[in-house]
Amino acid sequence: MAKALSGAGLRGQVAGKTALSTVGQSGSGLTYRGYDVKDLAEQCQFEEVAYLILQGKLPNRDELSEYKNKLKSMRALPDALKEVLERIPKDAHPMDVLRTGCSMLGNLEGESSFDEQQQVTERMLACFASIICYWYRFSHDGVRIETETHDDSIGGHFLHMLHDEQPKELHEKVMHVSLILYAEHEFNASTFTARVCASTLSDMHSCITGAIGSLRGPLHGGANEAAMEMIEGFTSADHAEQEMLGKLERKEKIMGFGHAIYSTSDPRNEIIKQWSKKLAQDVGDSVLYSVSERCEEVMWREKKLFCNADFFHASAYNFMGIPTKLFTPIFVMSRLTGWAAHVMEQRADNRIIRPSAEYTGEALRAVPPIDQR
Repeated sequence: MAKALSGAGLRGQVAGKTALSTVGQSGSGLTYRGYDVKDLAEQCQFEEVAYLILQGKLPNRDELSEYKNKLKSMRALPDALKEVLERIPKDAHPMDVLRTGCSMLGNLEGESSFDEQQQVTERMLACFASIICYWYRFSHDGVRIETETHDDSIGGHFLHMLHDEQPKELHEKVMHVSLILYAEHEFNASTFTARVCASTLSDMHSCITGAIGSLRGPLHGGANEAAMEMIEGFTSADHAEQEMLGKLERKEKIMGFGHAIYSTSDPRNEIIKQWSKKLAQDVGDSVLYSVSERCEEVMWREKKLFCNADFFHASAYNFMGIPTKLFTPIFVMSRLTGWAAHVMEQRADNRIIRPSAEYTGEALRAVPPIDQR
């Protein structure tokens, strides 16, 4: 009989090997291929980090320029995909839109062999922002946007399509930081979904579609949306404290705090919190940032729970005019790099992932005649 796992939800269990990232082990607490995420967020653009994760090294100046130009040339959407996006209703969950968009892209531009995995991944990296913004602008504003912008970055491309204007330099910088922070995080739920799918030798689009489905859940990527819905209901820091204490007394689930791996702090929160403060000052905010800070203080004082990466991302995105429903799709635009790299890693040394289960049902029994049931 297989030995039962002691950790609920596989907590604490080693389920494989990876050379892509470490969580809670070295540096500030998160590294990508040996580089501290704090240093990457401070010194790099997102495209540099995507190149690092997917190709194993940081690009030099010429390699980065070539990579960015290649991604810019791959932003256009096929007409058949646009038609599908136009048929998806306004009230659809944007994560469902991305799931459908990824799957449809796989029908139109399938991965015919694993030799194409880098090209297929680059295509998705280039056009996921186009997919979500094309649907959003068509369903909410009634316009068919141009998805081939000349913006230099994926984050700038997203903001340009969303707001129909060139993004501010500050906003583009924050998008670089945000996408870097969300790019990779070891064997989290969505990444493990992608690896399980990859272990069956499925195609890249199927692996990424499955990962999107896992990230859709509020206990994973949806936490930043839940955090925003909570903090925007508070009128002041004092009001936030009063309401937070009430939630704790009623034992309500409060999203955006604590983490499955980190025990005392999330290194990504420290970084995005600084940028949220800069954005608050830029827009003249006097409520939302102070509310977020007070929530952080209350949760640490009362429960010793710290903000994870999602909590201050909520206010940062809000300050840039990004609708709450699009928060998690931004996560996808970034984490696609980690997912795809894990798929490639799984393929390179594959064995189908098929764990055993501890049976807790009825003992062996006979099937009674139908008139005796």
